[in-house]
Amino acid sequence: MDLFKNIRPYTDSEVDQVLQSLTSNESVIKALMGLQFPGMASKIPFVKFFVKQKLISKVKNIHTIDDYQKIFKSLMENVVKESISTFNVNGLENLNQKDSYLFISNHRDISLDAALLALNLYQSGFKTFNIAVGNNLMEETWASDLFRLNKSFIIQRSGGTKKEIYSGLMLASQFIHKSIFNDNDSVWIAQKQGRAKDGIDETDPALLKMIHLTERKSQSISNYFNSLKVVPVAISYEFDPNDLLKAKELHSADLNSEYIKERDEDLKSIANGITGFKGNVNINLSKPMRFEDEDDYQKVSNKITHSIVSMYELHATNFAACNLMGINLPEQSKYTVEEIKQAQTKLEDRLYGVDKGVSSKLLEQYANPVLRKLK
Repeated sequence: MDLFKNIRPYTDSEVDQVLQSLTSNESVIKALMGLQFPGMASKIPFVKFFVKQKLISKVKNIHTIDDYQKIFKSLMENVVKESISTFNVNGLENLNQKDSYLFISNHRDISLDAALLALNLYQSGFKTFNIAVGNNLMEETWASDLFRLNKSFIIQRSGGTKKEIYSGLMLASQFIHKSIFNDNDSVWIAQKQGRAKDGIDETDPALLKMIHLTERKSQSISNYFNSLKVVPVAISYEFDPNDLLKAKELHSADLNSEYIKERDEDLKSIANGITGFKGNVNINLSKPMRFEDEDDYQKVSNKITHSIVSMYELHATNFAACNLMGINLPEQSKYTVEEIKQAQTKLEDRLYGVDKGVSSKLLEQYANPVLRKLK
């Protein structure tokens, strides 16, 4: 019996059937049409047929997960080339290619945070990792299929009864344990549920409780997390292609008005994050952490948060946002006055015609990492 069949990444034996299902799925075709020909799909004759044939052509030589990963690697290399000015990853010297780790990362982009790290690890001779994805992104079966083809596993964080959610969290905890200790596969997981839309990176103690569930009766908190070899990861983007979408959602929350996502909004955010200009991107990794016997979930989460915040690479846009908000900062020498002015102009361009409340939320996304570091 395959205990993890409904949540684990797909295996080689499942690839052909999953791809056949995807290429004949009307929702997949429609989503691709919308992404490739936004606003024009219904006006172009035969566009549906064209998109379907192109999709079939793309997947005809994919028969294993490794085949799929090679295609994805090529896509990610193109993302770096076309939408990123400079891409730097620091800290790989802290890791051993033969070991497995629990990467706990801050979270800004739905798909790119994990994908960019996986790309660099692959290029540097490391194995890629299993990626934790919340079931909130899995409203459509085909979306789940796409993630699971790319070494993602599903965590049930919502929906169903409390008992069902608990069972789902336990299953995810067991899968993480199996990945690291039985399969020698690393795992990537965000430090809290959902992206940090306000730019404040904090580790949720509830996440640590979930990870510990399967061993809570046999191992202490510190012993278990030491054995998992926790590696905090800090990713930062000079520009966030989804900053305006996030700002609108946060402003809506401030007005106590329910924010209702458009249909396929998460998919659009994924596409926007992949294709949108990101400027300079940095990923920093720490050494595997060591925790003390007296550390509880809150202390462990505080230590991980501190590591991520301290490693977070600030960009000129972060300081420019502070200037636009009228925040007086101590002098910093990394960026010149001219570089910050240029970044300020670019942020002002993004804010043109935007509601004042939304503008404030957008600037906070960029300013908060600076304020967190100052703390």
